[in-house]
Amino acid sequence: MSRLSFYLIVALLVTAGAALTIHRHVQFEVPWTPGEQRQVWEIQAQVSFIAGGGPAKVNMALPTNQHGYRILTEHTASPGYGLTFLEDNGSRRAEWATREAQGDQQLYYSVQALESPSTRHADVAPPQARNDIVWESPYDTAASQVIERAWSRSADAYSFARQLISDFTDEREGENARLLLTQFDRTPLLVRLLNQAGVSARQVSGLLLEDGRRRQRLTSWIQVFDGNEWALFDPRTGEQGKPENLLLWESAGQAVLEVEGGSNSRVDFSMLSRNQPAASAVRSQLVEDTLLNFSIHSLPLEEQALFQTILLIPIGALVVVLLRVIVGIKTSGTFMPVLIALAFIQTSLLTGIVGFLMVVAVGLVIRNYLSYLNLLLVARVSAVIITVIAIISLFSVISYRVGLNAGLTITFFPMIILAWTIERMSILWEEEGPKEVLIQGGGSLLTAVLAYLAMNNPWIRHITFNFLGVQLILMALILLLGNYTGYRLLELRRFKPVTED
Repeated sequence: MSRLSFYLIVALLVTAGAALTIHRHVQFEVPWTPGEQRQVWEIQAQVSFIAGGGPAKVNMALPTNQHGYRILTEHTASPGYGLTFLEDNGSRRAEWATREAQGDQQLYYSVQALESPSTRHADVAPPQARNDIVWESPYDTAASQVIERAWSRSADAYSFARQLISDFTDEREGENARLLLTQFDRTPLLVRLLNQAGVSARQVSGLLLEDGRRRQRLTSWIQVFDGNEWALFDPRTGEQGKPENLLLWESAGQAVLEVEGGSNSRVDFSMLSRNQPAASAVRSQLVEDTLLNFSIHSLPLEEQALFQTILLIPIGALVVVLLRVIVGIKTSGTFMPVLIALAFIQTSLLTGIVGFLMVVAVGLVIRNYLSYLNLLLVARVSAVIITVIAIISLFSVISYRVGLNAGLTITFFPMIILAWTIERMSILWEEEGPKEVLIQGGGSLLTAVLAYLAMNNPWIRHITFNFLGVQLILMALILLLGNYTGYRLLELRRFKPVTED
């Protein structure tokens, strides 16, 4: 039962870690690789109108998260105006207001939209069914005949919308369609006909994205509902589906721009596309922590930099467990190589190895002298700590004087750990001899180098920092390795004569 519970715990850790990691990648689009790029669109809307000299109020629709695009950041520039963001039934609007405005006015709104195929539409309520549609003669007869013709050649709301729109194209346009187009604009007319036929539909506005374009206008589209689902139709061609480069700017069937206290209002759009590292592109949504999105990104930058290093320690611990339990390498201290590897990350590998060897070598010489003084353990270790500090300070000053600035980074070495390492090696020298010191010292240095190579890998740094579920998987692996009771690889040398015989 104890073994069963152990393997259940390991399986639970692996499952939970994998689930959290996959959820973070799928739901929040955190990339697997550090160099992955995402396309971000920077869109600026310029509202222009002529104010009449009194109070002015401007109300403009704003885009929301939708299939294919996720809103990252938004900014406004409106000197002298108060700004309020309004939300209603899944739609967002910006409202500018001022007590006095005279002459030409320009208001600016800019937004960053990330291309995100996995983003879903927000829940959109279908429009209310309209029973108040009234036509004047002879348009009532033409509308009825157009609806009857399309209805007979359709099976559901979507096929009816396609047939109705196709009847207003140049190839199939009949007398009834031409008559209606002389009195009504195409898109509002089609929406009106759909509603009269009992099909929920409304007019929405979208922006076709194209890199480097200026002074662009919104285009009209028809949103048709069939139960809980909806589809987008091009009122000019009847094609069903949302184009990849279409960003829905207003999707509630309301006016895009409303201005009170002004005239000649218009809104123009400029857009620019650029590639951005995926990790920074999704950073704004990572700070919104939830139970399943526990993120280091919500901390201040200084603490994030600290945790980026701390989260690498389990990787170093896994390397130590592999080398000691499976390979059989001896080290001076259990996890001293992990701390030395952290110092190598700060100093660079070559500088760290040279500094480590110099400090330990000089420390052993001085510790050898202290052994003749017959000091108590606490006093002796304290003296070694002070000696290590003095050695590091001396090497740093000498390096700076000769122009080797890399030598200054030797201060990142853990001084207490180095002092205890020197103490253990000195005792080992007295009890086992210099050979065992070289074996354990060399094993410690080799383990530290391998741990450094694993911890300093860009992929590993990226995954451990952005996917905290990986820590659970690492714990499960270490627990499994802790149950290994077989031969270590270095112990197999004892069986070499048997293979020769």
